[in-house]
Amino acid sequence: MADRYLSLTATAPGRFLTRRLGLPQPAALRRWSPEHPRLPGDLLHLTAGETGICDLAPVLARTGLPLADSAEGRPTDAAHAGVVLDATGVRDVDTLAEVHAALHPVVRSVATSGRIVVLGAPADAGGDHHRAAAQQALEGFVRSLGKEIGRGRTVNLLRLADAADAESTLRFLLSPRSAYVSGQVIAATAEGAGAPAGREPGAPADPALPLAGRTALVTGGARGIGEAVARTLARDGARVVVLDVPQAQEDARRVAGQLGGTALALDITAADAGERIAAELPDGLDVLIHNAGVTRDRRLVNMPAERWSSVLDVNLASVLRTTDALLAKGALRRGGRIVATASIAGIAGNAGQTNYGASKAGIAGLVRSLAPRALAEHGVTVNAVAPGFIETKMTAAVPLFIREAGRRMNSLAQGGLPVDVAETTAWLADPASGAVNGQVVRVCGQSLLGA
Repeated sequence: MADRYLSLTATAPGRFLTRRLGLPQPAALRRWSPEHPRLPGDLLHLTAGETGICDLAPVLARTGLPLADSAEGRPTDAAHAGVVLDATGVRDVDTLAEVHAALHPVVRSVATSGRIVVLGAPADAGGDHHRAAAQQALEGFVRSLGKEIGRGRTVNLLRLADAADAESTLRFLLSPRSAYVSGQVIAATAEGAGAPAGREPGAPADPALPLAGRTALVTGGARGIGEAVARTLARDGARVVVLDVPQAQEDARRVAGQLGGTALALDITAADAGERIAAELPDGLDVLIHNAGVTRDRRLVNMPAERWSSVLDVNLASVLRTTDALLAKGALRRGGRIVATASIAGIAGNAGQTNYGASKAGIAGLVRSLAPRALAEHGVTVNAVAPGFIETKMTAAVPLFIREAGRRMNSLAQGGLPVDVAETTAWLADPASGAVNGQVVRVCGQSLLGA
């Protein structure tokens, strides 16, 4: 559905009117396209404290943005597509001042839809509470800057132990693919998940087709966000299996046919769904996307048990059952990726959605508990995306004023698109993202609710 307010603020009269009235002034976000795969401008690399990361410069050079010239860490006059501040060496309140000193003169030079990425050390400070306090302070700093920076720009914090482990995440955060991801704290500190099946360790992947040779299954893939995910994974080279309920079989076949994939008509809540998926994919699976979900909204006082149980069964119980079955059968190959779909409703709560909120909070619990064991025992990472207000047929049916509130109550002052969730999912599914494990990444434009 068209965002007429966003279109209005793109005009001179609209900008004048909204500025005079003190209304939000969202900027049209730059998203990935074949014609515009990178953000325009260069990348500025700054440091606060004594860096704890070696070989960061070569990794930044591979993000696709040209490195900016600078003198003693000061920015050039040109607008920057991105700024990376290495704050891994921040150890106390005194060195926190260097964060301010580095970014204070830079913020105005970040281009519209530009990116600021702050690099932090792993959260475990080894018993040094001064360092722990300083590193935790970076989270409040990043989230606050994200809420004030405006013009479609985003700010995120990436915790890392090694520059090589963060390369895929830096490429994502510094690209148009991360347009609706802001105010996030992401850890790229897990031990890598090993080489993907069919690829020798150390063999280079085609950066344009990171999922080439991999099989990906998307539940609820016939429509909406699931369809966008399927299309994005196929764009990145995956052979996609579009799974949906038998009632959506025609749509599933249409999408799969357009992508050169296959359709699988299956009720994901069936007790034997995992076994049937494994039987349909005898050669194994590399990427499992749990996207299928339903809503049955009603306030708890008016909610019959059936509305509660149907939502919990589709959104949470089916994810638990099928994941357990596929891991137990070894259907997910080493180097595999599981990406589940949580929601802002599971983080901040939402009136009339106690069932939905419970199911999506349960996804976050599943991810954080299973991730270390799945990696250790199966060589598979487990993460989740948590969408906020995304422009879909479902949100188009929301009453006007509630819909407008949902669109504007985030740092980017607009709704996201299904492709924003899909791009984030594709990054987590990338074979190079093995250091990202147990994360719940919000795709919400830094929603002001639960932030």
